[in-house]
Amino acid sequence: MTSRRNTIVGVISDTHAILRPEAVAALRGSDLIVHAGDVGKPEVIEQLRRMAATFIVRGNVDTGSWAAALPMTERVEAGGLSFFVLHEIAQLDLDPAAAGYAAVVFGHSHMPAIETRDGVLFLNPGSAGPRRFKLPVTVALITVSGKRLRPEIVTLQV
Repeated sequence: MTSRRNTIVGVISDTHAILRPEAVAALRGSDLIVHAGDVGKPEVIEQLRRMAATFIVRGNVDTGSWAAALPMTERVEAGGLSFFVLHEIAQLDLDPAAAGYAAVVFGHSHMPAIETRDGVLFLNPGSAGPRRFKLPVTVALITVSGKRLRPEIVTLQV
């Protein structure tokens, strides 16, 4: 009997040029990492790529030549399932269920959220960068096990 290994997807967004050691620790062990935009500087990407395969979309603060190559949206395969990644959920211009996506990952609002719509996971990991208002500083982990997704928001103690 073959045991199937789970796939761990680390999800981070809105770092705004800050990659906190607490975020690195929370993402350690991820099989792949998704950054849902507002990276802030290329060094954040370099650090994440040293940890795992990393997929990044461009956010509204990602300007300059270093960010020009970042896509606005990305299709990410994780454990046999497809995730659609973009920065601002308001710019979603497709029906993710009809397109066969298991999840939509986004950022921008700095508010962590886990919701299921039409069988599709909608996940905002919140912001791992500068604290805004009274919002927590967070990342997320998604465990992919077969066709099942188990999302979790991880509050960083900063």
